Order: sequence, then C-alpha cells, then structure tokens
Amino acid sequence: MSDILMSPELRKKTEEAIDGLKFTKNFRSATAEEWYFFLPGYQDPQTEGACGKVFIHYDLYGNRDVFISTTVIFDDPRLYDPALHPFVYAVVDEIVNRLVGYANTLLSVHAGTNSYTAEYMS
Repeated sequence: MSDILMSPELRKKTEEAIDGLKFTKNFRSATAEEWYFFLPGYQDPQTEGACGKVFIHYDLYGNRDVFISTTVIFDDPRLYDPALHPFVYAVVDEIVNRLVGYANTLLSVHAGTNSYTAEYMS
C-alpha cells in the first residue's frame, strides 16, 4: 500500500480490514468457485451479511494451461465512495492473493465508481 495514495487514517483502516478479512465458500465445481467475503464494519445492506462476493472461473486448456477469470462484487454501497478507491484496491489485491494466488488472472471489480479491471500475469 503506497503512502502516496493513502492518508495515515485510511492506511490504518485498510490494515484493520485486511486483518479481519474472512471468507466462506458458497459453491464449487470443477470449473468455478463462489465465495462470500466479510470485512469488519461493512455488510450488504439488504441481507446484513457478507459485504461482497467473489466468482472464480477456471478456463482449462489441456492439463497444463489454466487461465482464471475472477470477479469481485462489493455489495456495501459505502465502498463506492471514490475516496475509498485505495482501500478497495488493497482489499481486492489481498482477496486475489488469498484465493487465486496471483495465477494468470483476468480481474473485474464491481464497486460503483471504484470499479476497475486488471490482469495478473505470473
């Protein structure tokens, strides 16, 4: 996390959120997984549950080549605030690290105005 992008307060908030990041797996098949993730202080306002979900799709080519498409959706609209973009980016980076391990991944993040796409290549 770059000090240039984050105030000390946002850095502390981000570190606390990442330390409290929890997951539950909702679905798994040979080519896909669905996870819910929980961040301290954030939740889906309708269900009062997980603040978001992650969909991981594995495109399998033969037995050596794997490409992963990962979609992260934030359900708590407080995380759509543009001032929280560095927070969202850092949390998603940690989610990708924990669930996908930085394998070749096409990433799509849905967080209101903080939405973005990225590609992780090993």
